[in-house]
Amino acid sequence: MTNVHYINAELLDLATIKSIIEEHKVLELSKEVILNIEKSKKYLEKKILNNSEPIYGINTGFGSLYNVKIASDELAKLQENIVMSHACGTGNLVPKEIVKLMLLLKVQSLSYGYSGVQLKTVQRLIDLYNLDIVPLIYELGSLGASGDLAPLAHMALPLIGKGEVYYQNEICPSKDILKKLDFEPINLEAKEGLALLNGTQFMSAYGIFSLIKSHKLSYLSDLISCISIDAFNCNMSPFDPLVHLVRPHRGQVKTAERVLNLLEGSEIGNQKNKSIQDPYSFRCIPQVHGASKDTIAFVTKTFKTEINSVTDNPNIFMEEDKIISGGNFHGQPLAMALDYLGIALAELGNISERRTYQLIAGLRNLPPFLVKKPGINSGFMIPQYTAASIVSQNKQLATPASIDSIVSSNGQEDHVSMGANAATKCLQIVNNLERILAIELMNASQALSFRNPLKSSSSIENFIKSYRKEVPLVEKDRILAKDIEKTILFFDSLNIDHKILF
Repeated sequence: MTNVHYINAELLDLATIKSIIEEHKVLELSKEVILNIEKSKKYLEKKILNNSEPIYGINTGFGSLYNVKIASDELAKLQENIVMSHACGTGNLVPKEIVKLMLLLKVQSLSYGYSGVQLKTVQRLIDLYNLDIVPLIYELGSLGASGDLAPLAHMALPLIGKGEVYYQNEICPSKDILKKLDFEPINLEAKEGLALLNGTQFMSAYGIFSLIKSHKLSYLSDLISCISIDAFNCNMSPFDPLVHLVRPHRGQVKTAERVLNLLEGSEIGNQKNKSIQDPYSFRCIPQVHGASKDTIAFVTKTFKTEINSVTDNPNIFMEEDKIISGGNFHGQPLAMALDYLGIALAELGNISERRTYQLIAGLRNLPPFLVKKPGINSGFMIPQYTAASIVSQNKQLATPASIDSIVSSNGQEDHVSMGANAATKCLQIVNNLERILAIELMNASQALSFRNPLKSSSSIENFIKSYRKEVPLVEKDRILAKDIEKTILFFDSLNIDHKILF
C-alpha cells in the first residue's frame, strides 16, 4: 500500500514527515516493531514478578515521591492516576496538526522496545492518528524537563476514556467516541502512564512543524529579496561567487548562488551605471540569509536526532538486564535549538522589513510609498508600520527561554529546560515572519512595476504573474489588510520541492 507509513527501523526526517502529512498517510506498525514492543513488555512483567526491589515509576511514586513503594495490586491504578493528575494544561488549544505530530512522534519513540508498554496501547495511539481523533491539548503547562508532562497527559487521556477530542469537526468527550467506535478504554499497566507522559513530543512536534515551515520561508526570503533587489535597481557585484568563496559559510554561498540563479537574464540586473554600493539589507543578503540557513540546518539535525530517540523514563535494556532511570526526557537540546531557530527567523524578518523601508522611501526613482499620486493616496506607508511592529514583537519573542529554569517537584526536579515555552514562541516567530515577508512581497512587486518596460528574470516575472492573479497592483488606496491575508494564502498555495528545502 502506497498510502501507508510503516513505523520501523528507518529514520524519520522532515521530508518523510512532510510526505506523511501532505499525502494523508495512515500509520502501521512493522512486524519488527511489534516484536520489539512485545519483547520489552514481557521482560518488564517478568522483572516485576521476580523483583521486590523498588523500580522508579513502576512500583514507586513519581518525582519527589520516588521513595514511596506501591503495592503490586495498585500498580495499574498508579498509572491511571498519573495520567489524570498530570493533565493540568491551560491556555490556548494546541493546533490539531501539531497534536497529530505528537501522536506520530510518541508512537515512534515507543516503537524501539525500551519502554515496556502494551502493544494495544501503541496501537490505540495509531488508531487516534489514523481515524483523526485528535486529543484536546493546551499550550501551557510543560517545563520541558520531566518530559512534556501536562500536554502528554492530555494526549493520553482518551486512551483511558477520559478528556475530550476533536472528532469530525466537533469537540466530544473521549468516552463517547470510544463507545461509538466500539473501542474499550485501555487498562494501563505498570510503567505505561509514565511511558506516555515522559518524553519530548510536545516540544518536538512544535519544532518539526516550525522547521518544515521555516525551510519554506527561508526559500521565500531569498525569492522575495530578489524581487526587491531588482525593484531597488541594485548592483549585482556583491553576489559574485568570488566574494563568497573567500568566506565560504555554506548558507552564505548557497544564498548568493540562489540570488544569481533567480535573477539570471534580468534586464534590470544587467543594466550599467548602477550605484557603487547598496544598503546592507540588499548587499548583505547572502551573509544574513546564509547565517539563518546554517542555523536552520543545525536545528534540523538536532530534531532529526530527537525524533528518532527514546525519551521516556526509565529505560529498559533487555540484553543487559537493566532498567535504568535516567534523564532522556530533559528538553535542553531542543530548548536551545528552538531558541536559536527563533533568533534566526527573527533576523530574516528584521532584514526583510529594512528592504521594505528602503523601497517606500522615494529613492532610486521610485515614488514615495510606491503609489502614483502620493498625498491623496498613502500607498504603502502603513504596511511598513505593520512590518516594523511585527519585527519588534519578534525581537521580544526571540529572548531565549532556555536560559531560564525554576525548581519543581519539591526540589527533585531542580533544573528544567523551558523547552515548551521556547517551542510555542518559536512558532509565533515563524508565523510573524510569514506576515513580514508578505508585506515585503507586496512592496517589492509594486516597486518592480515602476521599472517597466525593463523586465526582471523570467523566474521572477512568472512568479509575479502568478501572484497578480491573487493580489493586483495598487493603483489607488484600498484596504491593504486584505492584501496581506491574500498574500499569505498565496504562500500557502506554493508547492516547493522538498529537495530544495531540505
